[in-house]
Amino acid sequence: MAMTMSESVEIERPASAVFDYISNMELNTTWQAGMRKCRVTSEPPLAVGSTYEQVASFMGRPVRSSFVVTALEPGHSITIETVESTFPIKVTRTVDPLGESRSRASATIEGGPGGIMGLLAPLMKRMAQRSVRGDYRRLKSLLERQSGGE
Repeated sequence: MAMTMSESVEIERPASAVFDYISNMELNTTWQAGMRKCRVTSEPPLAVGSTYEQVASFMGRPVRSSFVVTALEPGHSITIETVESTFPIKVTRTVDPLGESRSRASATIEGGPGGIMGLLAPLMKRMAQRSVRGDYRRLKSLLERQSGGE
């Protein structure tokens, strides 16, 4: 895998509410700036082996990917990996309670482009890190507005 990055943010919402939101892949378009479409392609409930497809935009180019859930600890963590993509990645999203109505949402992302595009990995990592940081700030703002928090 070409690069690894992580991000975390504290959110004034219960861990269960945050996990329910970030583990619903069809909501990715509401908080991830580069996300254009996300569609679950397996039957509920969410479980290891669940699948979804997405279309994102990175560096002005469309990135189409199919994902599978490879690990799931309900209410706490989910790991997804591409099974088909021009930009293969593995993402682990974790939510830890920091009290009754506060939590920390974190993500670790591994992966990146292969082939000739791999030469651009250092630049792409900086751009991707900035994008992920913005996504998690949007997630915090969105979820805290939904609860009426500050």
